[in-house]
Amino acid sequence: MNLEEYKGVYVFAQQVDNEISSIAFELLGKAKDLAKDLSTDVTAVLIGSDVKGLADQLAEYGADKVIVVDDPELKDYRTEPYAHALSSVINKYKPEIMLVGATAIGRDLGPRVSARVATGLTADCTVLEIGDFPLQAVPGQEQLHNQLLMTRPAFGGNTIATIACPYNRPQMATVRAGVMQKIEPIKGARAVVEEFNPGFTPDNKYVEILDIVKSVAETVDIMDAKILVSGGRGVGSPENFKILEDLAEVLGGTVSCSRAVVDSGWKPKDLQVGQTGKTVRPNVYFAIGISGAIQHVAGMEESDIIVAINKDADAPIFDVADYGVVGDLNKIVPKLTEALKAEIAAAK
Repeated sequence: MNLEEYKGVYVFAQQVDNEISSIAFELLGKAKDLAKDLSTDVTAVLIGSDVKGLADQLAEYGADKVIVVDDPELKDYRTEPYAHALSSVINKYKPEIMLVGATAIGRDLGPRVSARVATGLTADCTVLEIGDFPLQAVPGQEQLHNQLLMTRPAFGGNTIATIACPYNRPQMATVRAGVMQKIEPIKGARAVVEEFNPGFTPDNKYVEILDIVKSVAETVDIMDAKILVSGGRGVGSPENFKILEDLAEVLGGTVSCSRAVVDSGWKPKDLQVGQTGKTVRPNVYFAIGISGAIQHVAGMEESDIIVAINKDADAPIFDVADYGVVGDLNKIVPKLTEALKAEIAAAK
């Protein structure tokens, strides 16, 4: 493999029902940073049917070029035709870096594509940067520069691993949703659009979709919430989450939780914040009865305002909090809820 042939930072621009997923814009934002460090450009790979009209959106969020793979066989996501499409793009255009969102689609697509193009894949990354490998120079071993360093939680979030792929291209990663920042859209931006179709011949590997049933979420996705009231093991019991729900209702917010709460079976995984849960950036984050383990903090430290309530004055959560209250949450939270109710009523 001639590594010098591989150039550019590429992003799989996931779309569903001809609507670009938010993760694509997040990846483009990060791709711009990586491309700047490598003095190269950013290319979005748009796969689907009748999707060419979405290219301008990708340009507004940072794509210099958009490769469109458009075919009726790509109308709905299916593993085989999508893997054929993306691996064909990689084989033809030879990107140095290929980023895929760690969504349900991306987690299915990424490993299959990496196997087809004979490269490694680092899954569920939370940090991407350009640097040297090995990280520290080792006597007798060449230190390679301008490598993609891919950081992800490992062993259930109990340690952090930084991984490189120095001898194969592309350097490929799936990236957790919510951890990368979109850029402010550049209105009127245009990208070079190139159409490419490797040809699709359905065979016995193509799944036939008989029906698509869309689920209706009963709760707000915590990644979209502006105010989160998050509880940890210190809340004491699943019944005690009622006082957090009351606070969230007054504020128009959403309840979330720590991993310990999910492990105890008090709340579903969808509400978990942290390295093994979801990364959130609300305007206000209440950390109630949460000690502040590094795995949790990594998922919420970018919140605009963090309010911590904990009876342990030495809890690590106070190190990242903008406002901290030391005391019994069973007394503090109901009083806070009543005070906010009164304040809101007075304002009306």
